[in-house]
Amino acid sequence: MTLMEKNEVRCILLKAEDSVAVLPEGGKAGQSLSGTGVVLRDDIPAGHKAALRDIPRGGPVVKYGHPMGRASRDIAPGEKVHVHNVESALRAEWSMDWNPSGAGFREPAGPVPYFSGYAREQGAPGIRNELWIIPIVGCVNEYLKFLADGYTPPPWIEKVRVLSHPYGCSQLGKDLDMTAAVLEGLARNPCAAGVVVAGLGCENLQRVFMETRLSDLRKARFFSLQEVDDDRQHLYGFLDELAEAAPRARTEFPLSEVTIGVKCGGSDGFSGLSANPLVGEAADMLCAWGGRVLATEIPEMFGAEDVLASRISDEDVFRAFSGTIKWFRDYYDAHNQPVYENPSPGNKDGGITTLEEKSLGAVNKCGSAPVTGVLTMGAQATRRGVSVVFGPGNDLISATVMAASGAQVILFTTGRGTPYSTVVPTIKISSNTDLYNRKRGWIDFDAGPLLSGADRKETAARLISLLAETASGRLTRNEENRTGEIAIFKDGVIL
Repeated sequence: MTLMEKNEVRCILLKAEDSVAVLPEGGKAGQSLSGTGVVLRDDIPAGHKAALRDIPRGGPVVKYGHPMGRASRDIAPGEKVHVHNVESALRAEWSMDWNPSGAGFREPAGPVPYFSGYAREQGAPGIRNELWIIPIVGCVNEYLKFLADGYTPPPWIEKVRVLSHPYGCSQLGKDLDMTAAVLEGLARNPCAAGVVVAGLGCENLQRVFMETRLSDLRKARFFSLQEVDDDRQHLYGFLDELAEAAPRARTEFPLSEVTIGVKCGGSDGFSGLSANPLVGEAADMLCAWGGRVLATEIPEMFGAEDVLASRISDEDVFRAFSGTIKWFRDYYDAHNQPVYENPSPGNKDGGITTLEEKSLGAVNKCGSAPVTGVLTMGAQATRRGVSVVFGPGNDLISATVMAASGAQVILFTTGRGTPYSTVVPTIKISSNTDLYNRKRGWIDFDAGPLLSGADRKETAARLISLLAETASGRLTRNEENRTGEIAIFKDGVIL
């Protein structure tokens, strides 16, 4: 290695028009950015950004080919670009234009893979064969867990799971409706071979409401604890009945029968460069075979709405998408909170500066396939392509709403790391190899090699193979760790 090479540091320029580049290994003041002629003026940590040209105060800072904020002071080439000299350009006033790009589906990359799943009498095949006990109200959670712990399922039932949550009582109006919608959607998820919907009896969310919502679902049973004499006998009788009706063996299905949810949490400056585009590549492959992809985290689309809107060809879908974005912006405003206060301390430590930057990296998870639907909480995905699901950025809630809209598996990218998983298999994908090596007990797949030039299509093919193996029964890290929980969005008074 020559002296000049030792004094150079590698940088990643995402688009030719970008005014910043990302340093995957970091750099020291005085070193030059490879291939740019720019000399660093500051020490820059790995995953953070350096300016490639003069950026005047008030001027746009461009990354991913789009403005990710504006300079809060003059920035010289080689300076570190972060929260000390960049601010969000998002404001409360907002409108969105619709400029369809004519996005289409890719040609399939070879024949669709197959997986071994469980045939369901209604709906898509299951990739797990579980029995779910869904509390209608939070005050029965622990008691139902106590009862469930004493039940021994037959060998073809893989798990009995209680979907605990704190709601269902002391709620009114649309807030109560959202709780009911999410619980209904979860009951329909094909990972559950059968569900027992159990209430106390005196709660706001009455059992009869859930029976009405789920009247068509033949795998559902209902009861209220106050109305039966022997709780254990009643619950176990339903579980036995549902287990007996469940399939005992897996059969072959095309992978296009698996609906995936795409999710990021604990993101860092590498997430938008490696893990998120990788998931987007896998999503495009699945859509090319006729599959369905769910995306949510609506506040983490602020500043990148146009990227997704351009892939909508149906005016009704565009109006629903625009209305969903506006709902969340109004939600922030109603609580006197600025729309741009999203990146967490961990995001910022990892190199993410503004919400626009976070959003532009986050939407990479959605690939490039057409956006064909916008779903309310609990509504089921039926259309090929990408559907946007109503939900916040919170990891627990956003993963839950995708499971409630039919996702059998979640592809969850992370740069900082998180052990959280929802009640369907959750494949964790690290944005960097250091996290993968340190947290093997959390992470299923490493996207870090993409930062060093690994081929994205080949890496995506490996991820698709892991998806097929997971759908066929391979346990994810979260399943090995016995983690899996739900959370429900609340927007209303508590009585």
